[in-house]
Amino acid sequence: MTILAMLGAGKLGEALLAGVLRAGTPPAELLVTARRAERAEQLTRRYGVRAVGNRQAAAEADVLLITVKPQDIDALLDDLGPAVGPDTLVVSFVAGIPTSYYGKRLTEGVPVVRVMTNTPVLVDAAMSAISPGPHAGEHHLALTERLLAEVGKVVRVPESQQDAVTALSGSGPAYFYYLVEAMTDAGILLGLPRAVAHDLIVQTALGAALMLRDSGQHPVLLREAVTSPAGTTINAIRELENHRVRAALITAIEAARDRSQELGRRHE
Repeated sequence: MTILAMLGAGKLGEALLAGVLRAGTPPAELLVTARRAERAEQLTRRYGVRAVGNRQAAAEADVLLITVKPQDIDALLDDLGPAVGPDTLVVSFVAGIPTSYYGKRLTEGVPVVRVMTNTPVLVDAAMSAISPGPHAGEHHLALTERLLAEVGKVVRVPESQQDAVTALSGSGPAYFYYLVEAMTDAGILLGLPRAVAHDLIVQTALGAALMLRDSGQHPVLLREAVTSPAGTTINAIRELENHRVRAALITAIEAARDRSQELGRRHE
C-alpha cells in the first residue's frame, strides 16, 4: 500500500485528489493538508480522506504531492524541514520551481520529480510532463507516471524543457478558451445566438482535436483539406496572417516561458 499526501489542496490539488479517487485509490490511502481548518474539513466531508498537518503527512506518506503556489513554497519547505527523508518521493507541481531548490531545503538524497500538468485534469484529460531530479530513479518516474496516467497523458522531458512545457501546455488551455471566446463574439456579430455559437465552436474544437490526435496527419495537411481555392476559409486565413496572429501566439508563449524562468530564478 502506497500512502499519498496532497500538500496544498487548492484547485489543482483537489482536482488531482478527485482524479486519483476516481481511478480507484481508497480514501484510506490518501492524506491532505490545508492552511485553513474549514478547508480541511470540507475535503474530509467531500472525499472521505484524512486531513493532517504538513509534518504528519511527511511522516506517514510514501509520496508527497506538492501543489502549493510558487509564493507559498518557502513556508511549506520551512515547515517540512528534516521531516522528509530519502525514503519519501516528492512530486512537485509548483510552477517554475527547479528540483535543485528542494535539494537545498530538504534532507540530502530526497528524490524529487518535477511535474507540469494542466487544468483538464478535472476531466481526466490532463497533459502532464515529468522530469527527474538528481536523486529520482526509474522507479520514482514510473510511480509518478502511473499516478498521472489516471488523469490524462504523461510524457517525460529533461528538466531544462519544463519552462517551455509550462508555457505551451500548462498555460495552453487558457489560449484555447481565449480563442473560443473571440470566436463566440464573432458568431454573435454575425447574427447567431450566443448558445448556438458556443455549441458550434466547442464541437468544432473537439472534432478538430480528435482529428489531430487520431489521424496522424500534420496540422498543415488537415488545414489544407478545409481550405478550398478562392473559398471562405482561405479568406479567413489571409486575415489571420494580415493581423499576425501566428506571430502573436509565438510571442505570447515566449512571454509565458520567460515568466516561468523568472519564477525559477527567484528560488535558485
